[in-house]
Amino acid sequence: MDLVFASLLYPTGKKSIYETKPFSSTLNSTRKLSTQKTFPCLATVATTQTTQAFELENKKHDLLRAIQDTQRGLVTTTDQRFSIEEALVSVEGYDAGAPIDLVKLDGTWRLQYTSAPDVLILLESSVRLPFFQVGQIFQKFECRDRSDGGVVRNVVRWSIPALLEEQDGATLLVSANFNVVSVRNIYLQFEEISIQNIYISEELQALIAPAILPRSFFSLQILQFIRAFKAQIPVRNPGRRSVGGLYYLSYLDENMLLGRAVGGGGVFVFTRAQSL
Repeated sequence: MDLVFASLLYPTGKKSIYETKPFSSTLNSTRKLSTQKTFPCLATVATTQTTQAFELENKKHDLLRAIQDTQRGLVTTTDQRFSIEEALVSVEGYDAGAPIDLVKLDGTWRLQYTSAPDVLILLESSVRLPFFQVGQIFQKFECRDRSDGGVVRNVVRWSIPALLEEQDGATLLVSANFNVVSVRNIYLQFEEISIQNIYISEELQALIAPAILPRSFFSLQILQFIRAFKAQIPVRNPGRRSVGGLYYLSYLDENMLLGRAVGGGGVFVFTRAQSL
């Protein structure tokens, strides 16, 4: 019975309809060739990206080395300025044409170099005037949850020797709103200038409220008033457009920001800093 049933399913001289054919050697060779082509392409792309990233980091290092001994741009020769501009352009070429990433831009950036006349005057005053010191200068962008702009604050730490703590005795804050007006340009509208975070020196504190004597309520009130003092000067006039300017963000990544003030206002080199 088994033989009869088998003969009905598989008639003599005919191939079974369930017979499995071996894989075609042509198909196998095609798949192997396709795989061989894919993996080298992916490897080439990865190698190219790694090479470009390595080259970019070298360019950024060259730029930071070029500005290293310039006192943030205050002391430069003609040759140095040429080398710095050349290094700037080299880094800018890696990010040309990419839209501004406001998530990356958000945060605090420390000024490393500038050729902007208004900032250089401030730095020069610190050198020429013995009673005036300029500490660190920052730009703080607040735009993480925005797609069209945000707020930028220029933060200048300064001091008056013997009266305030060195370098960080007080803070000059220039606040502005900004709007993204093109792929790489933002327009700044300055709103307010303020002086705050005043920290007087230990010598001055001793004069106001001597430590060896019981401090009176009045002297403690003076110290508290100085620490909480904040002077605000609005820049924007009601009914009139505020003072502003066009700012070109020429390069941006996780740890470096390059900018150019449109109209000959100078260049800026910033590196990422801790949040203020």
